[in-house]
Amino acid sequence: MATRPGGEDIRRGALYMVMAALFFAGMGAAVKAASRELPSAMVVFFRNGIGLVVLLPWLARAGGAGLGTRHFGEHVFRGVTGLAAMFCFFYAIAHMRLADAILINQSVPLVLPLVERAWLGERIAPRLWWPIGLGFLGLLFILRPGSDLFQPVALVALVSTLFASVAQVGIRRLTRTEPVTRIVFYFGLIATALSALPLAVVWRAPRPEMVALLLAMGALATAGQLCLTRAYSCAAAARVGPFIYTGVVFAGVLDWLVWGTLPDRLFMAGGLLVCAAAILALRLRAAVSGAARPAAEEPSP
Repeated sequence: MATRPGGEDIRRGALYMVMAALFFAGMGAAVKAASRELPSAMVVFFRNGIGLVVLLPWLARAGGAGLGTRHFGEHVFRGVTGLAAMFCFFYAIAHMRLADAILINQSVPLVLPLVERAWLGERIAPRLWWPIGLGFLGLLFILRPGSDLFQPVALVALVSTLFASVAQVGIRRLTRTEPVTRIVFYFGLIATALSALPLAVVWRAPRPEMVALLLAMGALATAGQLCLTRAYSCAAAARVGPFIYTGVVFAGVLDWLVWGTLPDRLFMAGGLLVCAAAILALRLRAAVSGAARPAAEEPSP
């Protein structure tokens, strides 16, 4: 293994990140398949509910004494914005090619500095502007506004990215006073409770095949989160974070194998621009801020 100063294990961290990308792509495929038969609200509820159930044994071992908080309002805000991002992302997955939805969702590093500037008043380093501009140019290639190929649902995917960026800033603020366990627990609790509200209107009994698919979705999402956390424990986010973009490749393969769709040249060109720009933005932000390992941060669902 290639170990860097400070005990960083780049290769192992990269391997865990690639595994996380694979699991998240598989989760997206399960979401897309389930959404063909079930309302998005049910899919979102099962995603959160299964995740919360998986967390309960871990929380039981850790004990409930550490779950008290003086920042419940901030947890609610993070939960609402994270849930809004999930609703928009799952809707986009259901109505777009999987690779398109995942790529747009993973443009969070391009939007995050703008949210930090608007919310926290943090100055954007001058050298960050050009990767941000390059990334948005790539998004134009993918979205193709004004052409016959433009998909209005892509705007929902962009809104998901905006909500996800706001949620990431909320996580960052919470980590100043709250441990990771508490942040994860309250998000699972709030997201599950809120996503249960529409069920009285949209509920339909899923077939056994759908139940198995929903359970697989929850398992893949949990496995992805575990691998993601493990990757960040091995090395700094700026070093291993870029490997999450292998998920776009995995999603493209699933699009081809399951739904028989292939990306066109404009998508491939735009995807390369977005991935390159996001990776540059991630590295430059780390260099500017000196950030190391955002253990509580996670990609959008």
